[in-house]
Parts: sequence; structure tokens; C-alpha cells
Amino acid sequence: MGKRTEVGVVIVGTGFSGLGMAIKLRKEGRDDFVILEKAHDVGGTWRDNTYPGCACDIQSHMYSFSFEQNPDWTRSFSPQREIWDYLRRVAEKYDLYRFVRFGQEMTGARWDADEGRWHVSTRSGDEFVGQFLVSGVGALHVPQTPRLPGIERFQGRAFHSAEWDHDFDLRGKRVAVIGTGASAIQFVPQIAKDVDRLTVFQRTPPWIMPKPDHAMPGWARTLFHRVPGVQRLYRHLLYWLLEVRAIGFNGHPGMMKLAQLVAKRHIAKQVRDPEVRRKITPDYTMGCKRVLISNDYYPALNRDNVELVTDGVAEVREHAVVDAAGVEHEVDAIIFGTGFHVTDAFDGLDILGQDGRDLSKEWATHGMRTHLGITVSGYPNLFFLLGPNTGLGHNSVVFMIESQVRYVAEAIRYVEDNDAAAIDVRADTQAQFNADIQRKLEKGIWTQGGCKSWYLDAMGVNRTIWPGFTWRYWQRTRRLEPADFELIGRAPARSRRSEPTLAKLSA
Repeated sequence: MGKRTEVGVVIVGTGFSGLGMAIKLRKEGRDDFVILEKAHDVGGTWRDNTYPGCACDIQSHMYSFSFEQNPDWTRSFSPQREIWDYLRRVAEKYDLYRFVRFGQEMTGARWDADEGRWHVSTRSGDEFVGQFLVSGVGALHVPQTPRLPGIERFQGRAFHSAEWDHDFDLRGKRVAVIGTGASAIQFVPQIAKDVDRLTVFQRTPPWIMPKPDHAMPGWARTLFHRVPGVQRLYRHLLYWLLEVRAIGFNGHPGMMKLAQLVAKRHIAKQVRDPEVRRKITPDYTMGCKRVLISNDYYPALNRDNVELVTDGVAEVREHAVVDAAGVEHEVDAIIFGTGFHVTDAFDGLDILGQDGRDLSKEWATHGMRTHLGITVSGYPNLFFLLGPNTGLGHNSVVFMIESQVRYVAEAIRYVEDNDAAAIDVRADTQAQFNADIQRKLEKGIWTQGGCKSWYLDAMGVNRTIWPGFTWRYWQRTRRLEPADFELIGRAPARSRRSEPTLAKLSA
């Protein structure tokens, strides 16, 4: 027998997005919301990704909430556990745990025009009903595992890096790593020291820059504690240093060519074998795919027990992976470092809007289209955080999240202040936004760089990246433009700010 919970706002996810939205509502004096979380603790991707070497590739003093700075980061680029602990501390400080419903994975949502509310269903059979629905699930949460021929016959252990099997001891084992993306270049150096044999299957080499990581000096942490203004100044400095990189990504490939010289010098300095150097040097312009940072990945390829294979995977046998050249590599385990479903991350959600419109079908047919990556025409009171075309290649997405959270909160206030039931972005506004953003993306390195990346959807359109400076996005979201929206209906005669209520449903 399922439960029915009625609230003002339903938030989905407890990563930076979901927690940031909840904190904003709490600061505005609201307690009429719930946060749905499929797992059993908060943290999102920083809870789920526990592979060896997992760390952030943006400086932690920037990759954190501006209003909740942490003076105790131990390194410039903090490891996974520290970021997860940070998110849990934030959730505790703002008393968010009492609003979270753990073990509640959203499977779909239906807009009821008569009620002016969203009906959210979960895998457990429960239902959550709210006037506003905020999706904070992000794109990097559904692991992408390739369907290799014969994988079902494999007798060893196989798992994705985002679902690391800590019960399987890799020491002394023969291991195949499929993929050389952001996760793989972090865990490969860690496991190479322990395994008997490591075979790395690379499809397309990434551009890898030196990682300017360092331990945070004790004096700096003490200073940040005692004079918080100094840490804010340090954060501002980091922001603008990172922000400058947007110039190279957006129509100025000459800057990326200079960065490529640094990356090639990095390869020459760290890799001994000229044939390996040839294999790991990309033939596309830097930035076309995600630019990675590492100081220990290339040295790992120098190890006698590590082999780099660029022939691709032809098939998997009971105890081996066979490459396209016909060479059989005997392995005890296969680890997929193949990233996540990004441009199709929402395909599994059954979201029905006005007149029964199906969001996943519309996006599958026409591509993911929103206004500012937040609202979707025809889906009133539905908001996405880190939605389409708000991802970054040069700065911290937490900055984007804070801009979006502020915008969503204003939209909710706008509905309530006007005694309306809902807000819906105009179709022409959404169309204009997408036309503008795609025109800018056509000039960017992701389109002109000579590669095919996960930034692009099945139609070859970039539905992932925000093209340009993040401060421009902050400008666009600083104030909601009423002319971009239409208000729908009259506010229901329900208390907006009451505690969540439970009601039993029939089985």
C-alpha cells in the first residue's frame, strides 16, 4: 500500500542542485517541500562515485557553495570523500535531512491541469503531489556501459567505475579497462600499482593538461578560518582565472592551440615510448572533447605491467577480451570507464505535461530544448537544475546551479504573488533561446574542433554546454522576465507553507 504526500514543492535529488534548492527555500522561510532521493544518503555523484583516485577537476574553493565556504579543504583539488563529507555537513547545518525521503527514486511525473499540481511517482509505489517540481538529478548519474559482443559469456567480474565493486580484490589480477575518460585517468594510476596486468582500451585519446594540485598549507587554512574575507578573495581570483578559459572554447581556437603545446610537452616529458606517445596524442583541437587534468596517468602507461590498446574491442570471451586486431587479452575483470548517459539522461523518465505531452518523446524526437536550461514550454511549474546547455567546460557548475536556484525561487514567488496556479515559458521565448544558443555553439570548439563527443546528441547537436562566460548566464538568470512567461489559472485554496502531509493510498 503506497503513501501519498502532498507538499508545495517536490525536489528530486540530493546533490549540489537539490540541496542548493532546498537551502534557498529554507532561507525564504519555507518548509512545504520534500526532497526525493533514490539512495540512502545525500551527495549525488559524490556519494556514488567511490572509485580509487576519484577527485574533483575544478578547485574545491570554487566547486562549493558561495554562501557556505569550507576553509578546511586539504587539497586544491579535493578527493571525493571530502566533497561528500562537505555536502553532508551542509545538509545537517540547514536541517535538510528531515525533508529528505530516502529510497524514493522518481520514475515519472504527471501534470494535473485541473488541480494545478504535479503527481510524482516513485519506484517504491509512493506518490508525491506538489504545485512545483524541481529536478536536480543532473546528467552524470546514469552509467553508460557499452554492449560488447559476448559480454554475457564473461566469467570474471565486470563493473562500471561509478558502481565500483569494492568487494572484488584487484591485487594480482589481470584487468581490462574500457575507456580513457575523466574517471579512467583517475583510477588507472591507482590500480596499476596493485594488479598483475592492466590492459587499457582507448578509443579516442583525451587531451590531458598538468594538474596544478597541491596540499593546502596549514597557514592558509588557519587564515581562511580567521579571516573569511581572504577566502572569498581567493575564490574570486580562482573564478576569473577559470573564466578566461571560455575565450578559447568559444570561437578563438588559437588559444587552444597554445594550450595544446603545453599538453604535448606534458606527454613528451612523462611518456618514454615514442609509439605510446603517438597513440595518446589527439588529432583534434583541444576542447572538442572534455579536457582532462592529471599528473599520474601518463606515468602509469610507462609501467611494465600496463599495455595501451587502440585497436578497439571486437568481442569478449569467457576469460578474455579480444581486440579488433584479433589479439586475445586474458583478464579476470573488466572495468568500464565509459562515462554516463548525458544527452539521453532523461529518456527513462515518464514526464507528462499539458494535454498529456510526453517530455522524453519530445526530446528524443526534437532534441532537448528548454529556456535557460531551466523551464520547458508546455510543462508548467517544472524546473530543471543543470538542465540542457548549462554544463561547462571551463568553470564550476556550482556557480551555474546557484544562478538557477535563485531563478527558480523567483519564479515560484512570481506565481504566488500573482495568485496564479502555474507558470509556463512561452514557446517563442524557448525557440529564440535555442536558436541563439545553437548559433553560438556552431562557432565553438565543440563543433569546429574535429571530433565527436558526448556533448552532442544523436542528431549531432550540442545539448550539453553553455557557450560563453558564466557571468553572462548569471546576468540572464538574475531577474525573471515576466514577458517570457504566461501565468495559468488561479491559486488552489490550499495552504502554501504547511508541513508535508501524508495520506494512505489504496493498494
